[in-house]
Amino acid sequence: DRNHHEMAVSIGTTSLAAYPSRLENKRSTARKLAKILDLNPRKLSRKLNSQRTFVWIKRHASPKELSEVKNLNLNGIDFIPSYSRFYPNKTLAAQVLGFTGTDGHGLEGVEYYYDKKLRGQDNSLVILKDALGRGFAKEAKAAKNSPVAVDQAQNIVLTIDRTIQFIAENALNEAVEKFSAESGMAIVMDPQTGALLAMANAPLFNPNTFGRFPRESWRNRAITDPFEPGSTMKIFTAAAALESGTCTPSTIFFCENGVYRIGRNVIHDTHPRGWLSLQQIVKFSSNIGVVKIIESIGPDPLYHTLTNLGFGEKTRLDCPGETSGVLMPPKRWTRVDTGAISFGQGMSVSALQLVTAASAIANGGNLMQPHIVAAVSDHNGRIIERTEPRVVRAAVSAKTAGIVKRIMKTVITEGGTGVNAALDGYSVSGKTGTAQKIDSSGKYARHKYVSSFLGFAPADEPRVVILVVVDEPEGEHYGGIVAAPAFKKIAHETLNYLNIPPMLEKDKLRVSIATEDKG
Repeated sequence: DRNHHEMAVSIGTTSLAAYPSRLENKRSTARKLAKILDLNPRKLSRKLNSQRTFVWIKRHASPKELSEVKNLNLNGIDFIPSYSRFYPNKTLAAQVLGFTGTDGHGLEGVEYYYDKKLRGQDNSLVILKDALGRGFAKEAKAAKNSPVAVDQAQNIVLTIDRTIQFIAENALNEAVEKFSAESGMAIVMDPQTGALLAMANAPLFNPNTFGRFPRESWRNRAITDPFEPGSTMKIFTAAAALESGTCTPSTIFFCENGVYRIGRNVIHDTHPRGWLSLQQIVKFSSNIGVVKIIESIGPDPLYHTLTNLGFGEKTRLDCPGETSGVLMPPKRWTRVDTGAISFGQGMSVSALQLVTAASAIANGGNLMQPHIVAAVSDHNGRIIERTEPRVVRAAVSAKTAGIVKRIMKTVITEGGTGVNAALDGYSVSGKTGTAQKIDSSGKYARHKYVSSFLGFAPADEPRVVILVVVDEPEGEHYGGIVAAPAFKKIAHETLNYLNIPPMLEKDKLRVSIATEDKG
């Protein structure tokens, strides 16, 4: 991880192999080996009776198994030194790290994406043999006729912080279990650099024994799974309205007392309201309010701002399987589509896109390139590559970002939808999200939701941007109830871990100073 704690290591192991032509009693050998190695004796017997000159019996055998096989003192059995991948933290960051197969090739996650660097160069050993199969000369050759290197494998240093990852996974798992949800995602990002400090998924799996877990648990949902974001998009709709120059935080819109008809479609608000300012529309999460905002500015400014913030395209994170989400061009939007997109339906995003876009608001308007690898070092630990923070583009103006941050602070105050995310001693900017899911028929399911909370802290000088997404919670489904408490736990423990001091209340400070003056 970024503090050089080992997340994945290679350990020396021994694999068992056989030379069938040199075996004396193949049936007896197969029976004895199968019993020790817990293998199917028939399958092993077929292997040993094959016409091949060399067969694997068991890769990465245990010390106990090796000892018992050695005691058999069998001809034609070979003990071949090899390496096996080991994950000392077990389930921690499993979907980020991925895993390797028995041949050492990366199959998922960072292991797959950086397989060539981690594995080094493939070399071959040519062995000349006599008629009895005895080797008498060896010649080392490197792949593609390049010089043979002693060790060309490299080390990967992640931006992930092991402690923050642990905090995020714990809080996410608690939320998923509490609401009997299908799955969950949580991301912690440094908004100034785009570095990912944590990327959690639930349910977890153990990459040491990945074969015992269902395949769907292997993937990093935070980058591979698109979903409709719901009301978290309202902060970006507000940004579009401000960028258009036709709206201010105090511009008011009539919210139709909770029911608004567009053609044959009806849009509802959870609570009926009349006139609301743009700021109040975000605070109270009014669907009708954001639809009225977009009707006033038109679809083009919304699309322009959303694409500037990275929606509809891959972030190009250095991990496999990233989705681009779906954001159709405005010429294909109907009036209903335009309204739906303004409050996060009728489009899809990845969790990574959401947290990256929120980081642009948090840092003053710059869309940062997200990254998960901080550096690459050689086998001696010397840094040979370093990832520097990179601004993709100016997504919104600093003025707009500052106003949206202030609006997001009101979401956490009394009456807002995000009061459950409030922190003692720290200011928070955030937004709740609750989106209906689409079922197999293409219609919105009545009782299936994605609940989320997206925010950053401290609000005025953000150090971390955090997103929590819980898929199909039961009982409750509002983001402010399901996801906000998990955000609160991650934010509080992370800020404490990073030694970011809480704010002192002015009245307490005055009392403290007065007491000090009096001795």
